[in-house]
Amino acid sequence: MQIEVVSARFRNGAHDYWFSPNGLNLNVGDYVIVDTEKGKDIVRITKAVQLVDEGQLEGALKNVVKIADEKEIEEAKQNSQKAAELYDEIKAMVKKENLDMKVINVESNYNYSRLTINFTSDDRVDFRELVKKLADKYKVRIELRQVGPRDATRLLGGLGMCGKVCCCKEGFGINDHVSIKMAKNQGLSLNPNNISGLCGKLLCCLAYENPYYVEVMKAMPKVGTTVSTPEGEGVVIYNDLLKQTVSVKFENESSSEVKPFQLEQVRFKNHNK
Repeated sequence: MQIEVVSARFRNGAHDYWFSPNGLNLNVGDYVIVDTEKGKDIVRITKAVQLVDEGQLEGALKNVVKIADEKEIEEAKQNSQKAAELYDEIKAMVKKENLDMKVINVESNYNYSRLTINFTSDDRVDFRELVKKLADKYKVRIELRQVGPRDATRLLGGLGMCGKVCCCKEGFGINDHVSIKMAKNQGLSLNPNNISGLCGKLLCCLAYENPYYVEVMKAMPKVGTTVSTPEGEGVVIYNDLLKQTVSVKFENESSSEVKPFQLEQVRFKNHNK
C-alpha cells in the first residue's frame, strides 16, 4: 500500500523526515507546523507530496498541522537566536557543576517551550542535577543530548580543506559509512592529516566520491600488468582515475621510457571485473 508523504527538515538539521501532508497543498520551501514525539515544531518542506510504500516508514507517520504564518516563522527565528545567546551562560553552569562535557550549542523549538543542549563527552555524564537547575532557571523543558564528533562538526559548521563548507553541514555524507578502503581506492595518502575532517574522523567526501572510483577501477588495468598500446607492449606503472589515463613503461636494451595513454588506447586482459 502506498501513502502520501512530504519531506521536511528541521532548523540546523541534516536529515529529511517524512510527514503526512494531511490534505494540505504544500510546496517546496513552505514552513509548516508539524507534530513530533516531543511536541509541535516548525520545519521547512524540502520535497513536495510523493507516494511511498507503507513498509518504508519507520514508526508512526506524524502530521503536518498547518502552514506556518509570518508571525510564527519570525517567532521561531527570534527564539532560535534567544536560545543561542544562552550558550555562555549554560557553559558556565556546566563548569560550575564540574561536569566533564563540552557544550556545542543550544537550540529551542519554535515556541520556546523546550531547550535542547547538544554536548560531547568521552564518557557517560550524570547531568540530572544540571537539568533540574536549568529547568528551574529558564522555566522550560530541558533536553541534554550527547552527540558524536561528526554531529558536533555538523552543528558548529566550518570550512573543510577543500575550502568549502563541511559536507555534513550541507547535509551530505552524514548517513554514509566511511572506511579507509575508500581512501585507498582513490589513491590518497593514508596520512591521517590528509584524509580527516574537522571532526577528526575520515572525510565524508570519501564516501560521496567512492562509487565513481570503484566503477572506474573496474575498467582500468592493474598496476604491474603488461598491456598493448599503439607504441607496443609495456608495463602499467600508474592509473589516473580522474583523467582515465594509463602510464605505461617501455623498456629496451639501452633505456626505459614512460608514456601516458587514454584508456581506450590500451588493450589488456581485465581481471578487475
